[in-house]
Amino acid sequence: MVHVAVWLLDQDDQVHVALAEIELCCELMIAASATTEERLSSERIDEVLNVSPRVPAQGTRWSAGAGR
Repeated sequence: MVHVAVWLLDQDDQVHVALAEIELCCELMIAASATTEERLSSERIDEVLNVSPRVPAQGTRWSAGAGR
């Protein structure tokens, strides 16, 4: 989910952010209702949200917990 410092946005931007978050949640609910699994896998969630896993640039390291 995309988290934005909402207090830095004007009211119109807040509405657009809220609508985008609602749309993403709806996409996840539709995918969850269509699956036969108990839960959506991380890979399926990424697919539904149209994101790809973030990979560190060659020669760099991420600390534990970074990247998602």
